[in-house]
Amino acid sequence: MSDAVGVRSSVGPDTTPDHTWEGCTSATLLIWYIKSMVVKATFGAGCFWHVEEIFLQTPGVMDTKVGYTGGHMHDPSYRDVCTDRTGHAEAVQVEYDPERISYDKLLEIFWRNHDPTTPNRQGPDIGTQYRSAIFCHSPEQERQAHQSARALNESGRLRAPVVTQIVQAGQFYKAEEYHQRYFRKMGMA
Repeated sequence: MSDAVGVRSSVGPDTTPDHTWEGCTSATLLIWYIKSMVVKATFGAGCFWHVEEIFLQTPGVMDTKVGYTGGHMHDPSYRDVCTDRTGHAEAVQVEYDPERISYDKLLEIFWRNHDPTTPNRQGPDIGTQYRSAIFCHSPEQERQAHQSARALNESGRLRAPVVTQIVQAGQFYKAEEYHQRYFRKMGMA
């Protein structure tokens, strides 16, 4: 017995199909539906290995990718980014279910797990690739990020003002495979 379904989606009053799902399995449609509900958030908070692991352990986070964004070089490698000449930051792209975790909660996790008051540095890692940054995927994310940074500054919890870059998300270049889920690969998670 086949699990394939024949479904056509349509747009407008003339019902011209924009997608044909004939031959797709129910599982394929379910995966498509779930992915359509997932939202992206991208954060730079120093070395991406630790930051990725924190988000991977967060309920409501569906997936993560580490990579490079915010610079001018097309498809940089780790070696390129480490020269501090590409303009890219090491970043974690988080895919999350907004029904299970809010963007505001992701921002709280971001602020708690790095020092947003040091420009171009996290711990011993120095360079623009280690800057604190929020790469916003929508105007609403940008509004929430600015509001969250203001609230953190006004809270008095920090010894210096927040210097986190808050910008529109651009092209995200996935890092080499050996960087993905690095702490888990090394048995450190």
